[in-house]
Amino acid sequence: MSKKIIRGFRTNMALYSLCLVAFVAVTAPFEPLLAVAEGLVAILVILVGRSRTKMAQASVRQYMDRVSGGMDTARSSNMLYAPLPMLVFDVNTSEILWCNDMFLSLTTQKDKIFETAVDTVIPDFSYRWLLEGKQEYPDLLRWNDRIYRVFGALGRPEDNSTEQPTLATTYWMDVTEKEEMRQTLELTRPLVAILMIDNYDELTKACPENKRSALQAALEEQLNGWAADSGGLLLGYDRDRYLFLFEEKDYAGYIESKFDVLEKVRQVQAGEGVSATLSIGVGRDEDSFEQLFKNASLALEMALSRGGDQAVVKDRTNFEFYGGRSKSTEKRTKVKSRVMANALGELMDEAKQVYVMGHKYADMDCLGAEAGICAIARKRGKPCQIVIDTENNAAHPILRRLAQQPEYNGVTISGPDAFLKCQPGALLVVVDTNRPESVESEQMLETCNRVAVIDHHRRGSSYIEKMALNYHEPYASSASELVTELMQYLVEPGDVLKCEAEALLAGIVLDTKNFTNRTGGRTFEAAAYLRRLGADTQDVQRMFQGDLNSMIARYAIIRQAELYRDDIAVVALDEECDRVTAAKAADELLTLKGIRASFVLYKKGDGVYMSARSLGEVNVQVILEALGGGGNSTTAGGQADNITVEEAKARLLEAIDRYFEN
Repeated sequence: MSKKIIRGFRTNMALYSLCLVAFVAVTAPFEPLLAVAEGLVAILVILVGRSRTKMAQASVRQYMDRVSGGMDTARSSNMLYAPLPMLVFDVNTSEILWCNDMFLSLTTQKDKIFETAVDTVIPDFSYRWLLEGKQEYPDLLRWNDRIYRVFGALGRPEDNSTEQPTLATTYWMDVTEKEEMRQTLELTRPLVAILMIDNYDELTKACPENKRSALQAALEEQLNGWAADSGGLLLGYDRDRYLFLFEEKDYAGYIESKFDVLEKVRQVQAGEGVSATLSIGVGRDEDSFEQLFKNASLALEMALSRGGDQAVVKDRTNFEFYGGRSKSTEKRTKVKSRVMANALGELMDEAKQVYVMGHKYADMDCLGAEAGICAIARKRGKPCQIVIDTENNAAHPILRRLAQQPEYNGVTISGPDAFLKCQPGALLVVVDTNRPESVESEQMLETCNRVAVIDHHRRGSSYIEKMALNYHEPYASSASELVTELMQYLVEPGDVLKCEAEALLAGIVLDTKNFTNRTGGRTFEAAAYLRRLGADTQDVQRMFQGDLNSMIARYAIIRQAELYRDDIAVVALDEECDRVTAAKAADELLTLKGIRASFVLYKKGDGVYMSARSLGEVNVQVILEALGGGGNSTTAGGQADNITVEEAKARLLEAIDRYFEN
């Protein structure tokens, strides 16, 4: 029976006594004997009621004496006038039994408060925390336009009778002014943002000289209009960079609008239809302007490394991403490639050992880039070993070709063996990934003090931090393309083996899907260079040939595809599947008319693996990042542990919806 029903049946002695007296008055003229009997019952009820009331009061007094810890009478009586509000109630019936004058002053009911339910006086108050053995209310309590922090404990009267109610003593601390001050301080905390026009040089080159001032004015008009909504301070400190200071209270509005200034700036165009793009780095949740500016700089670097045209927020622990759906445009320069090549050569010259390592389950792009690094190290007279799992990888055709060369005798090594063999002063070159949790051997990454990273994937919230060299170009098609560019400054044509050139070309072919995706002018230049080194395109094509069984397995996956939002192909396999087969099925789904993106999910142990592909209109990296995955805009993957395929599919569909809705 609920507490409300119980309270409904509890006696109100004054009301019962009045009713009995009325019965006596009505009955007396007709049945005197019955009236006398009723009168006796009325007197008995009143006496019993008074007795119960005295017993309850005595019980509460005993309990309060125990709470007061044996204080003398004078001090104990002062509890009534204590400056800290106190309330005692029965947790079984919720009835208020006692409170001091300070608590009475908080209410509007005054004396009517006694024998009233707690939730009647304080509607939003729950005492479940007391029953769970806690001594503090888990949240702040808002009551009568004030804010309280509540403490309490349970106890029983001295006789410890099970028939007696369990009493709760609570203490109420008014923290209204403190909370209002805290909220004010939180809302006025400063944030620092750095805004950068990504393609400023391209804009000025495409714009006639007599119209460049108008172009600059148009850009600043959009930025100033956006900043004016918050009352923040926007200052230009370079031709393409701006510093923006604002307060925490305005941050929620920018998040809600998804930093719509990105779209506004995109409307500014120079000659020949070149649109401006903006990158924003925001630093928040720090105690000094120095650290806020540092976080904003890191966030801007992250935004640029992911292709620009987006906003990134960096607090003390995490990154948050907004935008970043547009296609990346080629922004690399050969000057940077030459600088990076020289730096890599110096690192190799100083190293005692050279190791090259890619991501887990290495593909042809990963192994192709590793072979290129081996060619550079061999030219400089440094022994180089490839850290790879020779069994679990997607590059067996390249491995077999390399193994036939005497130069690659004993070059491949497992992660544990490399960890044991690694010496101080060794150089570790990481290719085709920038995430520490994705590398072939995390032990090697943690052991080596000198690490060089060469990668084309857009950065995620987790990335390798301790780097002696960072050649990160999200505009490149592949890691093999980047390594090929470095080779042009570090080796002679005769220093590169034919199989190494073909491995690099195979890596480019894989990630560009036969030069159809993420292909820029530099991509074709790299392919032409490899062709001059002796790479045979027919031999490269043979590396991608599969057998009849793999084709049957691939089309079995495609048969289970479902359309989502009319142009998204989704396959959810509740069974184990080969990783390469799943990736090829995702690729082949894109060849179907009307399909803009494809997702293949398949069971792997206790988790689910995901392979995603797109034609560039849909950024599959952004979608899979919501599920812990990563990659680039057209090719992405991920895995989710301790989850069923159906659960993973549901999360994927939610992520797709959020992508298109935002």
